[in-house]
Amino acid sequence: MFKFFKLDQIFLITSKAPKYVMVLFVIVLSIGLLEALIFSPEDYKQSHSVRIMYVHVPAAWISLGIFSLITILSLSGYIFKNRFFFLIAKSLAPSGFVFNIVALVTGSIWGKPTWGAWWVWDARITSMLILALFYLMYLVAWRIFEDKEYVLKITTIITILGIINVPIIKYSVDWWNTLHQPASINLLSKSTIHTSMLFPLLIMTAAFALFSLLIFLMKYNTELIKIKNKGLDRL
Repeated sequence: MFKFFKLDQIFLITSKAPKYVMVLFVIVLSIGLLEALIFSPEDYKQSHSVRIMYVHVPAAWISLGIFSLITILSLSGYIFKNRFFFLIAKSLAPSGFVFNIVALVTGSIWGKPTWGAWWVWDARITSMLILALFYLMYLVAWRIFEDKEYVLKITTIITILGIINVPIIKYSVDWWNTLHQPASINLLSKSTIHTSMLFPLLIMTAAFALFSLLIFLMKYNTELIKIKNKGLDRL
């Protein structure tokens, strides 16, 4: 169903893309930091500690989005027997794991002044920690298993099991009585966050998305070079 892609054609595009993505990332990040740290107001309850939100929330969104995308790619690759999808999924995983850790660390820093503790076994925090473990298992599987057919099957199983945790993370604040605040941004109903905070939050999310794209391209190009060096001309 899917045509094979020539390595040279793909590498010609992906090898040039990082420098443009880097420039765009720096511009968007600079605007986002100005909006988040200077122009956005402090919270009437949390004061300036609320500014951690501009790193914490986008990092969590990106990590959830990437894991969902990895699952879709892995299932598509396994169903259609196309390793091109697995290669993309493998290259996306490092940035997703990094942002997962960033979300956990910033959540801990934010929790200290808000809850009075660096860590609590809250449903949202615990489920995010579980997601990090699934990311870690996925990355380790690619490292330790040499049989390519076996690693494709194992990583697909890991993503299927891990994706079950994604809606748990999303709805944990609704299903259980947790310390974590409910969602302030809703697509199907009115959001409770003010536009003066929403605007920098979206800009920082765009900056993080560009950074994850940059990491992906670097990892993806490395994988293409490895394949090319092994004498393969197709994915």
